[in-house]
Amino acid sequence: MFSATQTSKSQFLDKARLAREERRGHKEKERAATQIQALIRRFLCPLSGSSSKTDRHLISMCKTVRRRRFEKLCRTILSSMEVENEPKVWYVSLALSKDLTIPWLKQIKDVLWVSCEFLKKLKPDIMQDNKLVTLYLTMLVTFTDTSTWKIIRGKGEALKPALHRICENIMGHLNQKGFYSVLQILLTNGLARSRPSLSKGTLTAIFTLSLRPVVAANFSDNLLRSFLIHIMSVPAIISHLNTLTPDCMITIQTHDLMRKFILFVSREEQCSDICVCLEGSHTLCLLGNLIQLGYLNVKVLEQEAGHFVKDLTDMLSYCQRYVSQKKSNLTHWHPVLGWFSQTVHYGLNDSMPLVTKQLQCLWGVPVICTLFCDVLSKKLEVQEPTPAPPPPQPNTLQNNLPVKNLFKRAFQKSASVRNILKPVGGRRVDSAEVQKVCSVCVLYQTALTTLTQIRLQILTGLTYLDDLLPKLWAFICELGPQGGLKLFLECLNNDTDESKQLLAMLMLFCDCSRHLITILDDIEVYEEQISFKMEELITISSFLNTFVYKMIWDGILENANGEKLELFHSVHGWLMVLYERDCRRRFTPDEHWLRKDLKPSLLFQELEKGKKRAQLLLQYIPHVIPHKNRVLLFRNIVTKEKETLGLVETSSASPHVTHITIRRSRMLEDGYDQLRRLPVNSIKGVIRVKFVNDLGVDEAGIDQDGVFKEFLEEIIKKVFNPALNLFKTTNGNERLYPSPTSNIHENHLQLFEFVGKMLGKALYEGIVVDVPFASFFLSQVLGHHHSSFYSYIDELPSLDSEFYKNLTSIKRYDGDVSDLGLTLSYDEDVMGQLVCHELIPGGKTMPVTNENKISYIHLMAHFRMHTQIKDQTVAFIRGFRSIINPEWLHMFSTPEVQRLISGDNAEIDLDDLKKHTVYYGGFHSSHRVIIWLWDILSSDFTPEERAMFLKFVTSCSRPPLLGFAYLKPPFSIRCVEVSDDQDTGDTLGSVLRGFFTIRKKEPGGRLPTSSTCFNLLKLPNYSKKSILRDKLRYAISMNTGFELS
Repeated sequence: MFSATQTSKSQFLDKARLAREERRGHKEKERAATQIQALIRRFLCPLSGSSSKTDRHLISMCKTVRRRRFEKLCRTILSSMEVENEPKVWYVSLALSKDLTIPWLKQIKDVLWVSCEFLKKLKPDIMQDNKLVTLYLTMLVTFTDTSTWKIIRGKGEALKPALHRICENIMGHLNQKGFYSVLQILLTNGLARSRPSLSKGTLTAIFTLSLRPVVAANFSDNLLRSFLIHIMSVPAIISHLNTLTPDCMITIQTHDLMRKFILFVSREEQCSDICVCLEGSHTLCLLGNLIQLGYLNVKVLEQEAGHFVKDLTDMLSYCQRYVSQKKSNLTHWHPVLGWFSQTVHYGLNDSMPLVTKQLQCLWGVPVICTLFCDVLSKKLEVQEPTPAPPPPQPNTLQNNLPVKNLFKRAFQKSASVRNILKPVGGRRVDSAEVQKVCSVCVLYQTALTTLTQIRLQILTGLTYLDDLLPKLWAFICELGPQGGLKLFLECLNNDTDESKQLLAMLMLFCDCSRHLITILDDIEVYEEQISFKMEELITISSFLNTFVYKMIWDGILENANGEKLELFHSVHGWLMVLYERDCRRRFTPDEHWLRKDLKPSLLFQELEKGKKRAQLLLQYIPHVIPHKNRVLLFRNIVTKEKETLGLVETSSASPHVTHITIRRSRMLEDGYDQLRRLPVNSIKGVIRVKFVNDLGVDEAGIDQDGVFKEFLEEIIKKVFNPALNLFKTTNGNERLYPSPTSNIHENHLQLFEFVGKMLGKALYEGIVVDVPFASFFLSQVLGHHHSSFYSYIDELPSLDSEFYKNLTSIKRYDGDVSDLGLTLSYDEDVMGQLVCHELIPGGKTMPVTNENKISYIHLMAHFRMHTQIKDQTVAFIRGFRSIINPEWLHMFSTPEVQRLISGDNAEIDLDDLKKHTVYYGGFHSSHRVIIWLWDILSSDFTPEERAMFLKFVTSCSRPPLLGFAYLKPPFSIRCVEVSDDQDTGDTLGSVLRGFFTIRKKEPGGRLPTSSTCFNLLKLPNYSKKSILRDKLRYAISMNTGFELS
């Protein structure tokens, strides 16, 4: 009984153990199945970020194995096609079997598409990948055309149509799958780089493959579209084809592809569709390729010029919509377009230099000659040559020799001078010829506003032909019934396409002409008269002056935006370049710039009322207003500010007066110490000066309180003295500019700021001071150097005419400039030590060559006139502008501001001076001595002596700009009986004696004296006219004043 129980227990335990083992086995199977499934799924699914390195390595190995197997398959297929006389071996023979045709076709399509998939991922610049690119391209070339199939040779010729249809079927399948996208990726990877990585054979294969579907489809619209979007938009592909595979270019010509492209894109819907698909960067690449095709096929370009121009204009206009003037969150930087609001493909940037080179073909000579053939074919009649106006005569015979040679060369160059071009009218605006020229001008104008980063290159290319601009001006002169101006003024009020095109022509002419005149130096403009004759520049400037005036005064500019605003700035820019060159060296007649139909009184009334057109006129073309009226306006502005600041005495209040005490022996030091700390408004206000001697005792004399004018004149005379080395004089005409070595003074920048304030104070008070500035320095004070029209080269003669000649001789040097041994640096003798200034970092090691000589000239001019004196100029400007608002001087040119500072350079008007003279001490206008004085000044003195007389009595040799009525204090003559140190002023006795010519004693030994601070001439009561003449002549020649009597 017990034994049986033990047996059943044992069996139960065995069963339990087996059950556990069975369950454990099931679990192991489930775990193994799960692991296997996971590995399989991980293999079949794409790699995820959570995959382990081992898994990724395993999959990579699988892909490598797969790629190698596919590579082996392709090589096997290709080798089978190369076997001679073994049809059964040829892979393509399977297509001839009725049962295998469809499976074979499906298989080859799959194989070829897998080849395409691999091509998308391969990098042609890697050697191993490059070999695979060749392999897969060979597969595609072999099975998309029957020309290499050995099966069609001999008796197989009958199979050719059927096999050809098979190839078309294969190409159709590949196109549906995205064949052109694959080729585009491959071309971009291989060509969109600084150096192409595609070989001649590879590039030929790709181009051949891309062209086959287009030719097979007989150049259908769909295939042409695909070709343009995917192939012709590859950066500089035409350039690479032309360089690496000339045979492909022959193919392009054979199929007349350029004409087909031009005609296809000329359809508005197709052009818009292509531009939208490509966006900006690739549209630009397509543009470059089409332009180069036109450059290389001039004959087709001539035949299809109208469509070509339209296509380029439309594509540029599309890009222009997304060109922005400034950076924003929505813009990206493009090396050709600038800030661009569409997505920029930065991977194309390496190829942009080549694309830019393609774009340059548009303004190359062959294309310009073709597109502007109607303008350039115009013959300009000739007449007898007339010599150019002579420049200022050099001082020495040595300097005169090169100028003589220059005249000889210029005269020889102009042996047959054409007639001067003037508006004549007579050409119908609606003629086909005018419409064609207008459309070409619109194209180039659109290029200028779209290709912002190469704008200067475009302008330089358009101005390369010397006769294009004068012939375009002649074309403009013939437009309309009366020639040019009236027609364009009418276009301003019309909003038709015809008017816009005509205005675009004017705009292009202005932009190009401004660029040309800006880069030409004075010799090229005045002596050689390149492109334009001087008389033509006079006619053009009159045209532009009237056009801009009408735009402003007729209210067009007030409401202008977009194209009209751009037109205004273009025309105004060209006008101001001519005006500023005329200011620097005159070529126009007197009153050329004035508008006689503009009444200054009406203008001032409108300015008072705040009328917009009056403000715009003063802002843009103040030169149309007579200079005297502008000076009056300036004085009125100053007076109004004085009233606003409470600096003018009224019935209810007196202005605050600042008193300073000056030692005559330390005038500059005391003036600097006491005035530099004053607030600006105090300097603008009334300042009373008291002169004391070194012991602090007041100087004797009349009215020593308030002789600020004398103090200002004396202090300006001291600071501008070159001996002080704050300023130095130019070579030749001795005009002042800051000394580059002024830093020998410890506080030289503070002194420059003080000098600027003192000159500003003199201008503010209307005190003329005889300080002749170099025009380049005064231009910087006025801020003209910030203008886009400013040229340092043009201003360089005002610093050093000899240095200017030497620099421009480098520009004209016919040989290799590097032979001269120049570097991009400037050596200067600074107080006995030779100092080398690098014009650019590392410049002393960079030689000047023919390629960089123009940059060298501009860098040198910029260094001499700006960099070398930059700190001094900035300090001077800071002081000057603290007194004079720079906007007040915008209505004046540089020479006019010099006249504002130093007075008029015209001859002295003695009648005006006599009319505004005040007499004291018994003198009167009918007094014998006074009659003698005026007669001596008018009859006996030369103009130079009269200027010396004026300087003797007022400290300035030039009369006030507005006449002597504005001389403050007014000029006065006083009869004196005693020397200055005994003079106590007028008394009843002295006045009576002067009036009745009663003398205490004969004054024949005394000289006339003056008090320049009061513009006062102190004249003894001479008994003879000859004595007066001799004494006065001696006094003014000795420049005597207080110190000699």
